[in-house]
Amino acid sequence: MPAGVIPATRVGDSEVVRLVGVAKSFSGRPVLRGVDFSLGRGQIVSVFGGSGAGKSTLLRLVAGLIKPDAGRILLFGQDEVPLSEAEMLPLRRRMGVVFQGAALFDSLTVGENVAFPLREHTQRREPEIRDRVAALLARVGLPGLEARYPGELSGGMKRRVGIARALALSPEVMLFDEPTAGLDPSAARLIGGLVAELHQALGTTFLVVTHDVPWAFAISDRIDLLHGGRVVEEAPPEAFRRSPKAEVQQFLAGVLR
Repeated sequence: MPAGVIPATRVGDSEVVRLVGVAKSFSGRPVLRGVDFSLGRGQIVSVFGGSGAGKSTLLRLVAGLIKPDAGRILLFGQDEVPLSEAEMLPLRRRMGVVFQGAALFDSLTVGENVAFPLREHTQRREPEIRDRVAALLARVGLPGLEARYPGELSGGMKRRVGIARALALSPEVMLFDEPTAGLDPSAARLIGGLVAELHQALGTTFLVVTHDVPWAFAISDRIDLLHGGRVVEEAPPEAFRRSPKAEVQQFLAGVLR
């Protein structure tokens, strides 16, 4: 939310995430400075920003993987900041995270990677888990690869396994950290198309951190720009493209520092 707009602190029925005045520093260096941000149910919102702007930090805060230094983070109407690790678990189960580079367990097979959240967080029997894993791998275009190891897969295939794992618990919110970064153009198009297809098919809320501007414009309901530790613009793609704000035009021209 741009500076000067004072947000409500109660999450409405259509909102699943709201950040209010969130600040975060690392080793004394401020990364986020009073960020206000919301994510509506069923939306797909992409976050832009230069290197070090705090995009991944924002995603990790929403996921509850780190705590803010100041501010409130409301998930499904509940403030996550004062919650313990044990109290956060039910909220985390309602979110799926696709980490940059997929972050698979190299010592586990593909099937074991996808099954991991099912075994950790549900009471499903092994035949049910095997069926769910097979269905998820088929959904991301990797049927029958349960016995492979991550080291045998291409970068794009690893990302698809990461997406399958994130979908395992049927989350209400999906968080993607640079899902197309570092891939060759063909693999990036495949992953980009898969993310768009999943959002259309599932209607799940998606938050996407990305440098892929054309792709984000094509799939997003809203674009947010992080700069100087704050959200300096948020708008639908075409309105974002036409924004008169200097930071937006500098970002689109590739010269924002």
